[in-house]
Amino acid sequence: MLRHLPKRDKDPNLIVGVNTSDDGGVYKLTDDIALVQSVDYFTPIVDDPYMFGQIAAANALSDIYAMGGKPTTVLNIVGFPINDLPDEILAGIMKGSADKVDESGAAIAGGHSIDDQEPKFGLSATGIVHPDKVWANNGARPGDVLVLTKPIGVGILTTAIKRSRITPAQEDKVTNVMAELNDTAAETLKSFHPHAVTDVTGFGLLGHGFEMADASDVTFTFHADDVPVLEGAYELAEQGVMPGGSKANASYLKDHIDQDEGVSDLTTAVLYDAVTSGGLLIAMDPGEAAQYVNDMHEKGKTDTAIVGVVEQQNSRPIQIK
Repeated sequence: MLRHLPKRDKDPNLIVGVNTSDDGGVYKLTDDIALVQSVDYFTPIVDDPYMFGQIAAANALSDIYAMGGKPTTVLNIVGFPINDLPDEILAGIMKGSADKVDESGAAIAGGHSIDDQEPKFGLSATGIVHPDKVWANNGARPGDVLVLTKPIGVGILTTAIKRSRITPAQEDKVTNVMAELNDTAAETLKSFHPHAVTDVTGFGLLGHGFEMADASDVTFTFHADDVPVLEGAYELAEQGVMPGGSKANASYLKDHIDQDEGVSDLTTAVLYDAVTSGGLLIAMDPGEAAQYVNDMHEKGKTDTAIVGVVEQQNSRPIQIK
């Protein structure tokens, strides 16, 4: 659809715009300051209003972190059936979001609401970054390794929540993973020299990996056994618990992926997982990656792992081994 829009890249201060698949737009204000902007909102994926607000905020703020930025302000975006649901639900959503925004260090500057048949909530988020320190998704180099900072399987487990097919422990884990900010991952990464960065959300690990590999003119080879996956995701997927977004990812990406004979279709199906508020996917030097993973583990982020390598471009942008 976006191909029908005119390209708007004439402003020399627009460092990152709509012509790439990056996580946010970046506009240079001065030689030392650029704005990072993004917007994201969605329908509830958990029943608890407070946790939904936390997850929605963490998800929206993630785009700022993925561009190398520090969140500064947010605007609330609300759709709510005000005559059909109690006010306390919306209050809980906004309280959850406000607490997560406070945790990030940003400020709530306002927002906009409409009367809508189905609840929706999210944020328009703004951050700042040095113009020379923007992380984009198009700089991966052959010889890099790929690092992922959160587990996948989120879409599978949230679908299981809707179908009452999940254990309390699994629900607690996936909820906390989604509500976790990517601030530690981003701040730790600033001590290194990443070549390409994105966050893993609705297009899944393979979808966002495809965008990075395609933009960088390289091939990403993912080592399936090394990818952190939430407990229960494989079992639920085998039982047919799979979100529609994951199926859409598989349909779109099937012609862009080579699957090794030793990799099962079930494994690949999980790697298509449509994630909400996932971790950062980073292409970086192998030596730096090992130190980065070690630093993250020391900070308690033990799901952080090296999940693949970057190779010279071959027949397809994504390989799974």
